[in-house]
Amino acid sequence: MMPSTEDVWLCSIYLGDKRQQVLQQSSPSQQSKRSEYKTLRLRVSSALSDFTRQAADYQREGADCPITLQVKRVFKKTSGSSQLTLYLGKRDYVDHVDVVDPVEGVLKIDPSELGDRKVWIQLACAFRYGREDLDVIGLSFRKDIWIQHIQLYPDAGHKPTLTEMHDTLLKKAGEQGHAFTFNIPTNLPCSVTLQPGPDDKGKACGVDFEVKAYLAKSADDPDEKIDKKDTCRLVIRKIQFAPDNTGSGQKAELCKSFMMSDKPVLLEAMLDKEIYYHGDPIPVTVKVKNETNKVVKKIKVTVDQTTDVVLYSADKYTKNVLCEEFGETVEANANFEKTLSITPLLSNNKEKRGLALDGRLKDEDTNLASTTIIRGGMDKEMLGILVSYKIKVNLMVSGGGDVTVELPLTLMHPKPKD
Repeated sequence: MMPSTEDVWLCSIYLGDKRQQVLQQSSPSQQSKRSEYKTLRLRVSSALSDFTRQAADYQREGADCPITLQVKRVFKKTSGSSQLTLYLGKRDYVDHVDVVDPVEGVLKIDPSELGDRKVWIQLACAFRYGREDLDVIGLSFRKDIWIQHIQLYPDAGHKPTLTEMHDTLLKKAGEQGHAFTFNIPTNLPCSVTLQPGPDDKGKACGVDFEVKAYLAKSADDPDEKIDKKDTCRLVIRKIQFAPDNTGSGQKAELCKSFMMSDKPVLLEAMLDKEIYYHGDPIPVTVKVKNETNKVVKKIKVTVDQTTDVVLYSADKYTKNVLCEEFGETVEANANFEKTLSITPLLSNNKEKRGLALDGRLKDEDTNLASTTIIRGGMDKEMLGILVSYKIKVNLMVSGGGDVTVELPLTLMHPKPKD
C-alpha cells in the first residue's frame, strides 16, 4: 500500500524499511533496482521538483514497490473571510537563464457567498521604493514591473497541465481546489531586498514577487475596492544560480611614480576564477615591485557593493561590505607576493541601511545580494535594481600617497547538485 504522510522523515523511514523487505525477497537483478530506494532516501531533502520527478520515473520503470512522495512542506494562506485558501509547494523559483521554474499552485474556493464577484489569482513582480505606511495617505511607492491575472471561478478556460505538484496540492485542498500555473518571463529581475534600518517598519524596499488571490467583479478595475478579508497572498522568490561554465579570474595592475623618486611602484592584483559563492573565502593574489626609496607600510583590501536603481531614476550608490588591513610591509627596492584571503558576509553588515540583499521571506536569514547577470537584449529598466561588486587593493606608502587597483567581483549561489 502507498505510504500517505506529510512528514518527509516518515517517508524516509518507509523507504528504508521497504528496501530491506525487498532485498530479502527479491532476485539479484531486482535487488540492483532496489538500490535506487537508497538514493531516493538520501535525497529526501533535495529540491522538490527533481525529487518528485525521480519518483515518477521510478514508478514508470515498473518497480514492484511503488511509492508516492509528497510535498515535504505546504505553504498555505487563507483569506479573512475563509472563502479562499492558497496552496503552494515551494517559494523559491529558479531562473535557469532560458526558462524559469513555473509557479504551480492550487486555490481552494468556497463559492457559497460570492454573489456577482469572480475569483482571481494573480502573480505580480513589483518594485517597492518607499515605506509601506505612506501608502495609506495616498502616496504609492510601489510600481508593478509585470503582472498577470487568471480567472479561476467561474471557470474561464484556464486548464493547466497537471503535474505532481498540482496532484499533491489538490489532495490537500479537496474537491473545491482549482489548479493554476504561472510562467515567469526570463527578462524579469531576481528578488532583491534593500536592508531596512532599525526603525523601519512594514515591507522592505526592493523587488519582490507575490501570488495573490482575491474576489472582485473584474481583474484590475481601479475604481473597485477589494476588501482585505477577501484576499490572501504569499510572497515568493525568483533566484538564480551560478552558471556551470565560468572563465578565469580578473587581473589588474598599476604603475605609479612618486615625488622625490625616479622609479615607480608596480602593483598587480588577480583573482583565480570568475565567480565566487556567498560565504566562501576569496583569495586575492597581490604582487608588488617596489623600486622606490619608500616603504609600503600596509595593504588594505576592501569590497564595495554598488546598487543601481534603474527603474525610476538614475540612483546609484555604493556601500562598503568589507574592509581588512594586512600588516604586510614592502621595503624599498624589494619585491612582494602573497595571496590574501577575504570573505564578505552579511553578518558583518547588519546595521547598514539600504544594503542590497537576496530576497527575504519574513525574517528568514539571507545573504548579500547576488551579482546581477544581464543577458543580451535585456531591458535594464525591467530589472529594477542592478547589483555589482568590486574589490579594491590599496598600498599605503610611507610619506603619504597610495597605489590602488580595482577588480570586478561576481558573487552568486552554487547550483545544487540535484
